[in-house]
Amino acid sequence: MKGKEIKLTSTSYALLALLDRFGELTSYEIKDALESSIENFWPVPHTTAYQEPARLASGGYLSARQEKGGRRRRKYALTDKGREALRAWADAPTAAAPQLRDELLLKIFAGADPAPLVARRLAWYREKVTELETYLAAVKMAPGWTGPATVLRAGVAYNRAQIELIEAMLREED
Repeated sequence: MKGKEIKLTSTSYALLALLDRFGELTSYEIKDALESSIENFWPVPHTTAYQEPARLASGGYLSARQEKGGRRRRKYALTDKGREALRAWADAPTAAAPQLRDELLLKIFAGADPAPLVARRLAWYREKVTELETYLAAVKMAPGWTGPATVLRAGVAYNRAQIELIEAMLREED
């Protein structure tokens, strides 16, 4: 199925990569898989998990199969066209610059007292390190998951660096 021409976005590629890694999924399963993987470094709105697969299917990048019984959910899988587009994008030697979007920093910039915000954020980063280390331990046991393991190690390092930064900020205030 050729499909109509559609513009692929970074989020499109995120969904293609997810389906390449996990295989055929329903929109609900895509949302769950996003939450425990890609959303740790590339936020995707939940509505996108439901809308983007249908859009990618209309472009021929995904196949869609309706279940025969039960809840009759639609399952999406990567097509050859989707796999080729994903490989071309992933193999390109460029990547967009990272974006920092942090409401904590925005609130401090706007004059908020940082103390209660920073305490909660520090706890969040510590929980995130534990979560990512749990994922990393599981991924290390799975053959062929070196890419996700590398990303998880980067996530652990990033969150630890944020903990160090906040702790340094707190020491400076004392």
